[in-house]
Amino acid sequence: ACFRLLCSLLIPALLLSGILCVCVVVLLWGIRLWIQQRRKRLTAAGKDGKRPLLVAFFHPYCNAGGGGERVLWCAIRTLQKQYRNVTCVVYTGDRDATGEEIVEGAFRRFNIKLTHPVKFVFLEKRYLVEASLYPHFTLLGQSLGSVFLGWEALLKCVPDIYIDSMGYAFTLPLFKYLGGCHTGCYVHYPTISTDMLSVVRNQDTRFNNAAFITNNPLFSKFKLVYYYFFAFMYGLVGSCSDVVMVNSSWTLNHILSLWRAGACTSVVYPPCDVQTFLDIPLEREKSTTEHSIVSVSQFRPEKDHPLQIRAFAKLLKEKKLGQQLSLKLILIGGCRNQQDEERVNHLKRLCEELGVSKDVKFKINVPFEELKRHLAEATIGLHTMWNEHFGIGVVECMAAGTVILAHNSGGPKLDIVVPYEGHITGFLAENEDNYAETMAYILSLPPQERLEIRENARRSVHRFSDQHFEETFLLSVEPLFK
Repeated sequence: ACFRLLCSLLIPALLLSGILCVCVVVLLWGIRLWIQQRRKRLTAAGKDGKRPLLVAFFHPYCNAGGGGERVLWCAIRTLQKQYRNVTCVVYTGDRDATGEEIVEGAFRRFNIKLTHPVKFVFLEKRYLVEASLYPHFTLLGQSLGSVFLGWEALLKCVPDIYIDSMGYAFTLPLFKYLGGCHTGCYVHYPTISTDMLSVVRNQDTRFNNAAFITNNPLFSKFKLVYYYFFAFMYGLVGSCSDVVMVNSSWTLNHILSLWRAGACTSVVYPPCDVQTFLDIPLEREKSTTEHSIVSVSQFRPEKDHPLQIRAFAKLLKEKKLGQQLSLKLILIGGCRNQQDEERVNHLKRLCEELGVSKDVKFKINVPFEELKRHLAEATIGLHTMWNEHFGIGVVECMAAGTVILAHNSGGPKLDIVVPYEGHITGFLAENEDNYAETMAYILSLPPQERLEIRENARRSVHRFSDQHFEETFLLSVEPLFK
């Protein structure tokens, strides 16, 4: 009787599930056909009768002026130079600027001049991907928000080739399966990484894993389950991409682990403006007693400026270099908002507590020429972010001729501060003691030896030039144009 009851319930349930699945498939197929019709209707043929190939970049913050935006504009310039019958489209939420102003801003900030016009599709729902909208479950909230933003983009313009250049992987299946597009992506930083999973698993307190969670076993278990679920979903959507480009070996390792798409994944180093810094003359040090240590990075929590200040204070306190040496720590960086400004004030209080206020200078939002001058005069370039995915600031310090001291992790460890033709290009450290000891060692080297390290570093950074980016980018995206 029990078996008959189960059968009488199970068979209708399976039948209903089958009907629902068929309905969903038919609905999605219908939406896809409707979108294809929109593409034909909205895209006019050119003068030669051929319809131009639409290549769309999903970059909601294209007017931000950071390293990710430099990648975007270099990629567009590269495609315009290589392919004649291509129209580049940028999906953006920067509705406070016109297309002409955005292109002018790219030229002013990055010295990137486009050879053809770009079509801008302005999105109204960018607020859906703002982290501030999701105080809890931020990763999931932003990812679901990006799907709605992607749907708006798809309705406004259906491209032939879709490239996510900002890390919104959840838009990829939308454009591939409903839009019928060839899909590619450039990953600056995985939305979730195996490192993030290990931080939660080991109950480590970090800026993205609050103490109230690490101190509570139940909260930690719940967050771990949430992270594993999100990592699984991230892997599913990421594997929809026909071409995957990553910015470093560190990012590559994480993406291969999560997306399992090794056959279509390649490293394309971001284009750094190395030539501007290589133009700084590499001169012998003018003084043997006065040295500056310069850090270049935004005042964000993950950059770990407190570690720089504590290591510098330790260096001064131990006086391993003799009393006659004059040292300055110069922290150069951008403040994006009030939170960043409060962070700077907190750092200044830390300097007072450690008694190094007179020896530490803060340079906020400085002009580019002033940045170049500080780097030209510096002896050491300092970087302390744990697991920096690449490290454009590290490359710039090396190109400018400083002796770099970076964190022994991420992009600096795997890609940048590595031997070049068998010669040392810089140094790596992990904690306060390491940093203080290594700074003391660098400053104790004879000037000629430091000069050789600086020369080696300069020779090595050509791998990160615009030209190298163009070559590797074109090789990677070639399958999308076949």
